[in-house]
Amino acid sequence: MQAKEPPPDLGDLLRFYADAGVDEALDEIAPNRFQANATKNVPAPAVERIASPAADSTPRAEEGFRDERYAAAPDAPASGRPQVAAVPDGAQAALAREAANRAGSLAELKEAMAAFDGCNLKFTAKNLVFADGNPEADLMLVGEAPGRDEDLEGLPFVGRSGQLLDRMLAAIGYDRSSVYIANVIPWRPPGNRDPSPMETEICRPFIERQIELANPKVMITLGNPSSKLLLKTQTGIMRLRGNWGTYRTQSGAEIATMPTFHPAYLLRNPAHKKLAWRDFLEVKAKLKGLA
Repeated sequence: MQAKEPPPDLGDLLRFYADAGVDEALDEIAPNRFQANATKNVPAPAVERIASPAADSTPRAEEGFRDERYAAAPDAPASGRPQVAAVPDGAQAALAREAANRAGSLAELKEAMAAFDGCNLKFTAKNLVFADGNPEADLMLVGEAPGRDEDLEGLPFVGRSGQLLDRMLAAIGYDRSSVYIANVIPWRPPGNRDPSPMETEICRPFIERQIELANPKVMITLGNPSSKLLLKTQTGIMRLRGNWGTYRTQSGAEIATMPTFHPAYLLRNPAHKKLAWRDFLEVKAKLKGLA
């Protein structure tokens, strides 16, 4: 007779979920998937349709819809109108571009981003994660999106990956007071999921304007998404890292850019830390040559 397998350990299960990126519950009560399957063929109730005031010039926006998860946001703005998540489309990206271009300073850009309601990620995030460090620094680092710790504190790279990044910077003689750190996406995607391509396009004007206003001499892109977006390439980070690229601002300025691994990736793959170390040494040498 085959021996029964021991029941799974709860601690192992929780660690599995944590490693998979599941760090908080989205519902207080677990959904009944069996009931959902039994009723999946039942027609869904009609969704209340409203016009999107931010993009009523496009056919899609004229149809408009409201997602009740976001429409029921508890905090209303000073105007008294309930916050409604915008439909992520090209019209919202155009509005983001207009708002970003109007900003004449980093402070104005932060205010514009805080007031911008065209990205649905804003309505599930706790805080806008704008930047950290010295905006006048010669070196700027750009990641992809905030995680749970960053969302809670409103600062980029403050969790475990941030601690590793601090050690990497210290190894070449830098710290947060001598660099400027930002993300392509300023709001945490729910559940730490990957941002959608449209969400990234909506946020792209903000990071592009942020880089232009900070005007660093050298930039490091951390990870695959930020490297591909800012260097406008489809090459993967394994082949891209360690090779200098050039980021061009809208005004035509060129910034030497080093793509390398994201610290979160290095925590999962510590054998590749030596490759990131070489990349950071290249950055140190480049900055020394530009001084």
